[in-house]
Amino acid sequence: MIDCLSSQAIATADQMQAIEHLIFQAGMPVAALMEKVALRITQRLTELYPTQNYRRIGILVGSGHNGGDALVVARELHHQGRQVKIYRPFAKSKPLTRVHGCYAKSLGIPFVELEALQDCDLIVDGIFGFGLERDINGDVANAIHTINNWQIPVLSIDLPSGIHTDRGDIMGVALQTTHTFCLGLWKRGLLTETATPYVGKLERIGFDIPEQFINQVLGEEHSLWLIEPQILHNRLPIARNPIAHKYEIGHLLLVVGSQKYGGAGLLTAMGAKATGVGMLSIAVPHSLKPLILAQVPDAIVIGCPETASGAIAELPNLDLAKYQAIVCGCGLSLEARPVVKQIIDSDLPLVLDADGLNALAFLDKTAGLDHLQSRKNPVILTPHWGEFCQLFPELRTVERIEALQKAVTLTQSTILLKGAKTAIAFPHNTSSQVWINPESTPALARGGSGDVLAGMLGGLLAQGMAANDVAITGTLWHSQTAIWLTKQRTEMGVDPVTLAQNLLPFIGQKIYR
Repeated sequence: MIDCLSSQAIATADQMQAIEHLIFQAGMPVAALMEKVALRITQRLTELYPTQNYRRIGILVGSGHNGGDALVVARELHHQGRQVKIYRPFAKSKPLTRVHGCYAKSLGIPFVELEALQDCDLIVDGIFGFGLERDINGDVANAIHTINNWQIPVLSIDLPSGIHTDRGDIMGVALQTTHTFCLGLWKRGLLTETATPYVGKLERIGFDIPEQFINQVLGEEHSLWLIEPQILHNRLPIARNPIAHKYEIGHLLLVVGSQKYGGAGLLTAMGAKATGVGMLSIAVPHSLKPLILAQVPDAIVIGCPETASGAIAELPNLDLAKYQAIVCGCGLSLEARPVVKQIIDSDLPLVLDADGLNALAFLDKTAGLDHLQSRKNPVILTPHWGEFCQLFPELRTVERIEALQKAVTLTQSTILLKGAKTAIAFPHNTSSQVWINPESTPALARGGSGDVLAGMLGGLLAQGMAANDVAITGTLWHSQTAIWLTKQRTEMGVDPVTLAQNLLPFIGQKIYR
């Protein structure tokens, strides 16, 4: 799963500092590395912001090496013939940064007050790099507030100034950027929900860190990784035996739906069908059976006794052992708690979503979560943060990634924590690994999107894919399809039905054309 350490590892400030120390200790001059990094920043900036459209550039220069990077970028943009202006809020700076500032002045690049940047076409932020620990205040805070009120694109070097490197917290105030160029390894704070509104389009600018230095600092048990979209090339479509029959391609059972949430079952089925699962059975309240059968004629639809309000009261006498996986919970309603318990007790590979998670939270906590730990077959839990806090109330005040890791330890399950930066955690050796999906879209913030995802996870699980690979592949496929659709329809046009209908076209047109 890990193809390249430098492109997938997520590091803290201390880890990144330790890696840079090894680079310098091995003989790379600090000045040479600064030149290399800044030239790569300039190259990518030039591709994104060509001179003809972005001639006037404002450069924000801090006192540290982040400011030094910005000054080298300023020099190179000046040599391109652009009109460059530099704003430097601090009187003192590190020696290398000071030298670059002197050279910029000798070239005639003006150092100006902040107000002089109002006519710029682009602002490059080099005030603070990784390692910021104190809240920003005073003149710098006022400058950031002012720039945030301007309608000017901002490109940040490494992190938007004001973002905590590890936690993603806003340190008093932070720049709201259009682009962020993360340098070297991915920084943990950039991939948090808190930082997301400030980061803009996130890219990594590598500078050829030797992998032995990454290994030396992070170690073999490093737990935090980024999901790369390219992995879909290796995972989908799932290879099939040319003489396979339908039952060899997986038989999935969906236990879904109620009178109130009848559509949830349909959306889950649409997600499952897109995976190409061999057989699909759908258990729903008996009154929903005609509707489901009309919409999913290739499924086996099982009508179940229902409560007065239209929830599944019990499962008929099913031989659960004939299914390779079960998805339970989408649109089920809390009245179906006994059914959820029966499904959990079956010890079959399981995706537990929505009301399945709510039912688990209402069950005896000790019996419920401990039972997950003792299961032989995998379970995938798919909560959003609110559902996660219902399941693990003692973790609601813990930082999101740390809480996720603790929850995996408690349940020994694969947990897919949904959000703008969906995080997937699963047991790994004696601890856990967390994989973060860096790309998503607000188009998925619609009722029913999660039902489609749950069906996809179930379909992949029934075909024999490992639970951690199911969670990563399903999340990536789901989000990348939505991103692709937004480019054709805008975010308003990506409803769950459209999403489900385009899962396979996305694979065909975007990856295997």
